Amino acid sequence: MELLSTLSKMPAFLNEQVEYLLTTDNDFIKINPLVGQQINILFTNEKYCSSCGNQFQDLFRMGFCKTCFFESPMAGESIIRPELSTAHEDIADRDLDFEKKLQLQPHVVYLAASGGLKVGVTRKTQVPTRWIDQGASAAIVLAKTTNRYEAGMIEVALKDHVSDKTVWQRMLKNEDNDYDLLAEKERLAPFVPENLNQFVTEDNNITHLKFPVNSYPTKVKSINLDKTPEINAVLQGVRGQYLIFEGGASLNVRAHTGYRVKISV
Repeated sequence: MELLSTLSKMPAFLNEQVEYLLTTDNDFIKINPLVGQQINILFTNEKYCSSCGNQFQDLFRMGFCKTCFFESPMAGESIIRPELSTAHEDIADRDLDFEKKLQLQPHVVYLAASGGLKVGVTRKTQVPTRWIDQGASAAIVLAKTTNRYEAGMIEVALKDHVSDKTVWQRMLKNEDNDYDLLAEKERLAPFVPENLNQFVTEDNNITHLKFPVNSYPTKVKSINLDKTPEINAVLQGVRGQYLIFEGGASLNVRAHTGYRVKISV
C-alpha cells in the first residue's frame, strides 16, 4: 500500500485505548493496526502552508508560511497565550468574528500527567482531544470558564506552582509518575485568583488514557524530515502526536504540518 499525505495533526478518538488516523489525499489510514509493522515514510521535499495552501520552499512556524503566521487569526497570540484573548472586550486581534467564535465559548483549565504534571487550557469541545494530543496518561478538570480569557488568567496564576509544558522526552518514555491528580487539584485550587474562584469545579472525574504502544523506548531521538527525509523502520507505537519507531526514533507529525510525504506499508 502506497499513499500520499500532506501531514497535519492526526485525528484521534478515545475508546478502550486511543485510536489514531492519518489523513491522506483521498482517505484516512488507521494507524493502530500498523503498530508492529515496517513502515516507510518518504518526504517529497514539498511543503504547503496550512492556511493559504500555497507551496513554499520552507515554512515559518506551526505549519504556516511567514505571511500567514503573522496575519492569519489561526496563528493569533491568544492561540498560544489564552490570557491575551480580547474578544470578550469586543477588541480584535486579527479577525474579531473568528476570535469571538473561538474565544467566547466554554473553556476548561486542567491538570494532566504528561511527562510530568502540567496545567493547560482548552475549549470544552476539545476534551479529551487536547489531552490525547499532549500524550497525557491521565487528566482532571480544575475549572470550567465561560471564555478563553478567564481560563488563561487562571492558568497564568497556576504557572507559578506547576509547569505548563509537556516534557516530550519523558512522555515518550512513559515517565509520568503516579500522580494523585485529585490531591494536586486540591493543592492548586487555592491559587486561583479570588475573582475567578467561582469557576473551580467540583467535578473530580479523572480521565485515564491508554495509547497504542507495544514497547516504550529507554532513549528517544526526534526525527526532522528536513535532515532525515526517509524513515524505514518498525512502528512501535503512537502517543501524543508522535510516531514512535524501533530504537526510540520519534516523528512529531503535528510539528511537520504541511510536509508532503509518501507512505508505504
